[in-house]
Amino acid sequence: MNWKYLIAFLLVGSLVLQSCESDKKTTTTQTKAPVEKKVKIPAFSADNAFAYIEKQLSFGPRVPGTEEHAACKDWLVSELEAHGADVVVQDFIANIYTGDKWQSYNIIGQINPEEKKRIILAAHWDTRMIAEEDKNKNRQKEPILGADDGGSGVGVLLEIAKILKENPIEDLGIDIIFFDAEDQGKRGPTEPPNLWCLGSQYWSKNKHKKGYRANYGILLDMVGGKNPYFGKDLISKEYAGVLQEKVWRLAHGMGYSDMFSMETTGNLVDDHYFVNTIAGIPMIDIINYTPGEDNGFADHWHTHNDDISAINKRTLKAVGQVVTAAIYKESGNTFK
Repeated sequence: MNWKYLIAFLLVGSLVLQSCESDKKTTTTQTKAPVEKKVKIPAFSADNAFAYIEKQLSFGPRVPGTEEHAACKDWLVSELEAHGADVVVQDFIANIYTGDKWQSYNIIGQINPEEKKRIILAAHWDTRMIAEEDKNKNRQKEPILGADDGGSGVGVLLEIAKILKENPIEDLGIDIIFFDAEDQGKRGPTEPPNLWCLGSQYWSKNKHKKGYRANYGILLDMVGGKNPYFGKDLISKEYAGVLQEKVWRLAHGMGYSDMFSMETTGNLVDDHYFVNTIAGIPMIDIINYTPGEDNGFADHWHTHNDDISAINKRTLKAVGQVVTAAIYKESGNTFK
């Protein structure tokens, strides 16, 4: 044997082994990018969402502590269960600014509860105890039906729950949360914001599962009105600006630029404020609010005109389809 060639062979072999070891170390220390998958985005049915709103209205005003509220709670639980969710009912006492203490319920529908990667889809399901904006002063102390303010967000999310059952996602956990006692605060510029959104405050301090975390959340509030203005509120921008930008770009790409404005609005105190500041989970708000116009909300807001006639199916379709697309793109690692 020629020792020169043997030594050369051994040297080359040694270099190859070192190279392999080096490549192996490099591979194990690098963070792998998520694999992008093609996913089919299911169609969102505005007709189904509309029917879910009608069903909520059939119970009457859903003011905490009333029989109508309790009956609607039972229906919401059964509906989420029918769509395959594991449901947790979080009961708590809402301390209203009037001094009243009302039995209230946060309802959490868990889809793929064992998955670590999770997102939250939320809306409030209670309705206002008074109609202080109604032009008929004789009816201002009566509770409202809340087709848009409460009912629309719930209707959209129930349809998304139905979609998820029929078109399962296996690698993403989704928690549909219906917050209670959101709309029972006292109006006035000097009133502290924590008089509102009592359900989200309670949940943020007492999450339904120990050690619960979510990557982010999307809140829906008043997403069924005609000619809506979904601006980019500053609370969402401050705490979840990247998510807000992605959702709004997605909406524009899907042809809904007439509803989703790239302009910023004010600091809106809604359920997302407390999820961001107390729970520490980035959450955005899709809410119909036009800055600079009276109180900024739709004409039917906190009036008895917030009935089924206030609901527009194209608005439901736009919001529902955008959120549905965001979910499935998240599952496919293409939500960018």
